[in-house]
Amino acid sequence: MKFQFVVALAIAIMTSNSLNTAAAQTATPPATLRQAADKRGLLIGAAVNPDLLSQPDYARTLTEQFNTVVAENVMKFASVQPREGKFDFAAADKLVAFAEKNTMRVRGHALVWHSQVSDWVTEARCKDAEKILRAHVTAVAGHFRGKVFAWDVVNEGLDEDGSLRDTFWLRCIGPDYIEKAFRWAHTADPKAKLFYNDYGIETEGVKARRAYDLVGDLKKRGVPIHGVGLQMHLDRIISDVFVARTMQQFADLGLEVHITEMDVRLPEPAGTRDVLMQTEAYRMMARRCVQAKNCTALLTWGVSDRYSWIPDFFPGYGSALLFNKDYQPKPAFKAVIEELSK
Repeated sequence: MKFQFVVALAIAIMTSNSLNTAAAQTATPPATLRQAADKRGLLIGAAVNPDLLSQPDYARTLTEQFNTVVAENVMKFASVQPREGKFDFAAADKLVAFAEKNTMRVRGHALVWHSQVSDWVTEARCKDAEKILRAHVTAVAGHFRGKVFAWDVVNEGLDEDGSLRDTFWLRCIGPDYIEKAFRWAHTADPKAKLFYNDYGIETEGVKARRAYDLVGDLKKRGVPIHGVGLQMHLDRIISDVFVARTMQQFADLGLEVHITEMDVRLPEPAGTRDVLMQTEAYRMMARRCVQAKNCTALLTWGVSDRYSWIPDFFPGYGSALLFNKDYQPKPAFKAVIEELSK
């Protein structure tokens, strides 16, 4: 009798496991990026222009598909401090309020950059550069304390050859402006995660090696840095082997990785092969982010092709995002959801 009971129990367990396996295999994948990312515990986001939040299709797509937002421009120097000491956070606050209302995380971009700096910051102010930058970083990070979970503290600090980019901040403060910016940001908001963000460091080359050396040195010297942002503006499929190795190298330093600005631009009009390339590029990056334990966020630089920056900066190119100009999902959208759902 006891033997028969054990056999019956074993059969019941096997049957249950088989049914569960079959159900898992036939389960419908999540309908949205946000559902898939939430289930996996990943941040999926997009760069946002707050002026567009009043447009129903834009706002609907943003809130349905993404759990994270980053300001496309409204947190940059010229936007928040157009005049010395006179800060205007209205547009950025609007974005933060929208995110809070829709249970979304906010990523900050960017405290220090060589571009989009206010006109009043000129070479004539070189002797005041450190005071200017410290006041700016402190005020902006402090204003959003507790509301922004991560900051791109320094954006694009390296040139193409891997040397420090020749900027106002480098010329007037010196190479340690990077370290100082991280320390000021940490003081202003000790709980925010602080990132170095750049393009071209996801592919093999001298710039990638220099980025690794830069953040490794900061980490070694106790500078409060928590991660690296890989911008990922692509026009082709890149080596997934190198991307995986890059993410692991940063993991070995104890650093997170965010894919911060992904888009995959296509020539206009795009052909079938172009669309296939784009689909596989997005698929590969989603797969690599899922597989790397230290990759915790994947953001695209925009919500849909309707308002992408690509056509203005790369004439003849466009269609770089996951949603077309009518906010319809593209094949790359399906590829990303499939990878997040595995």
